[in-house]
Amino acid sequence: MTAELVRGQNHPLPEVRLEIRVSAGTPIVAGATLGDEHGRVHGVEWVAHPGAPTLPGIEVPKQAAADHRLAVDLDALTPSVHRVTVLLALPSGSGGPARFGAVAAPFVAVTGLDGTEVASYTITDLEPESAVVALELYRRQGVWKVRAVGQGYAGGLAELLADQGLPQAQQLAGTIQEAVAQGLARSVAAPPPRLPDADRPRQTAAPAQGPDQTHGGTAPQGLTGSTTPQQGHQPTSPYGTTPPYGSPHDATRPDHTSAQHGGPAPADPSTGAQPAAPTTGGPVNYTHPGRQTTAPPPPPPTAPPAQPGQPARPVAGDATGWSMEERLYNQVWGMFEDLARTTAAYRSAVDFAESRMEQELDKVLSDPRSRVSGQGDAAREAARARHAQLVDQAREALDRDLVQLRAEAEVVEPALPPAFASWDNPVWHGYRTPMEIPMALRLGDLHLPESEGVRIPMLVRLPLERGLWIDSGRSGSGDVLADSDELRRLALDTAVALAARLLAVYPPGEFAVHVVDAAGAGSSALAPLTRAGVLAAPPAAGAAGVSEVLGRLTQRVDLVQMAVRGGAADALPPGFDTAEQLLIVNDFPHGFDDRAVTQLRYLADEGPAVGVHLMMVADRQEAAAYGPLLDPLWRSLMRLTPTPDDHLADPWVGHAWTYEPSSVPPGSRVMQDVLARVAEARRSWNR
Repeated sequence: MTAELVRGQNHPLPEVRLEIRVSAGTPIVAGATLGDEHGRVHGVEWVAHPGAPTLPGIEVPKQAAADHRLAVDLDALTPSVHRVTVLLALPSGSGGPARFGAVAAPFVAVTGLDGTEVASYTITDLEPESAVVALELYRRQGVWKVRAVGQGYAGGLAELLADQGLPQAQQLAGTIQEAVAQGLARSVAAPPPRLPDADRPRQTAAPAQGPDQTHGGTAPQGLTGSTTPQQGHQPTSPYGTTPPYGSPHDATRPDHTSAQHGGPAPADPSTGAQPAAPTTGGPVNYTHPGRQTTAPPPPPPTAPPAQPGQPARPVAGDATGWSMEERLYNQVWGMFEDLARTTAAYRSAVDFAESRMEQELDKVLSDPRSRVSGQGDAAREAARARHAQLVDQAREALDRDLVQLRAEAEVVEPALPPAFASWDNPVWHGYRTPMEIPMALRLGDLHLPESEGVRIPMLVRLPLERGLWIDSGRSGSGDVLADSDELRRLALDTAVALAARLLAVYPPGEFAVHVVDAAGAGSSALAPLTRAGVLAAPPAAGAAGVSEVLGRLTQRVDLVQMAVRGGAADALPPGFDTAEQLLIVNDFPHGFDDRAVTQLRYLADEGPAVGVHLMMVADRQEAAAYGPLLDPLWRSLMRLTPTPDDHLADPWVGHAWTYEPSSVPPGSRVMQDVLARVAEARRSWNR
């Protein structure tokens, strides 16, 4: 399972022969340093760079490029090497950007030689830095791990190398930049300039290749996981590399975090093709696991020219990507990032205006003469007037950006495929069962207090990497008028709508849903699933039903884990159901004893890696009787609410985003019609 790392996080490496893929959207330099057990680089012979690209166990590209592949063989490193540090830098004297804050956030992925992604990291929060330590592979107690670093250096390569203890840092930095300058004519071209109105890349043509670059495989049809934006979005719109908020984090309860991570993002880039040999460059292959590789489709239509002085009119799919699905996914993440950035700028401007006014008023009040004279009143009025002017200017800029985002949302929403679309989107009326698993799933919408009219779809990657917790208790401002019974009903309705959406976007036979309703209290809300006949079995009731379902799914996790770890996937029992499994648990903890709770925690922790996912409908306050026993369970799930609530925060700027579930419009039969087609497709598939 792909690990989407944040700064400082580490992850074990399952193999020693690896590729490190870099996507930056603009030509950059990639290199690596070898360090001892203390991380110290002993000399220039411990640095792989474009002028000396090969060292024992490491090979780096020979030129600047927008996309890189570095080959690593950890077993081939000399015994004195305990750390491999991957560094990125902007070429000097090339006429290009001089700081990482002016380019898209670089995306880095560690993959196996078969393209399977192990870990990924989007390097955000860079501003004046022109060189950065992206990540490091380090050996601890005989085990190799990868750590996301993201340490930037405004002094460039010389400062970076000096920080690693290299005595000849200044001279080597000059040598590297000279080698890069000689190869710039052959480097991968950067994408065209950003559109001024969107402030993020919207080009869709396939990346150019230099004469020394090759694809590691056939151009993929779809995108990946943590790089879809994970490889698709990049800040200055990380949509081009990885979702910034892969998934938002719980802002009000620090023990509830979401994954992606969405975000973004980040999106697991995997090529699906075995490279013949390490390459020295070439665009990152963003194939979604299991997708067929075909030639990239033609780019989407460009926006018609706008009137002079007016922003360009938005176009659906106007983002980078190999397929329309990927381009729309990246565009949605781009909209999320744009809204986050423009709101952050507005809030910062308002804070500055408040601080400035307070300082000016304090200055007036500190002078006894001005406190009792008309001069003081005039100074106070002038301070308030300057405050109002600054706030008005900030609001004007925010409103201008919101107008553009609303216009973009108006063209993007109708163009979304079913997996990304809301239930009131007409695309559901023409629903057909899919042949492939989509890249992502819409869980609901996100918005901010300053932008009530702009809703951004909340997309998470498929297959799910974390379970879901639908909160059936009181959580915030959105449910003050609902009683506890109504909240429970709304929570289960939300779970049913999400389960129906999952069933609809998976090909027939590739997704199964189980339900545990120990008290039988959810029969009415579960009716759309039971009537359509899309459940794997009738909802389990009572303690015996709970035990039977949990025992069966726990055994499934054990079997698959043993088969995978033993490299004998074909040794699974005959007739074994290879479809992904979703378990909906309603009204927890009713009907659960200690053993059942332990099994539930096991499924939450180990299930997603082998295709068993958990969706709990529960009120945490009611379950508090279990004490700290359940804390690990809550922390492992992504918390959603059946009513609007501002519990999600993105790690970029810390906004508290208001989440709204994607509900079926009142009186609509769209979900029942979709489930009926899902059931019909399943019957045809089983014949």
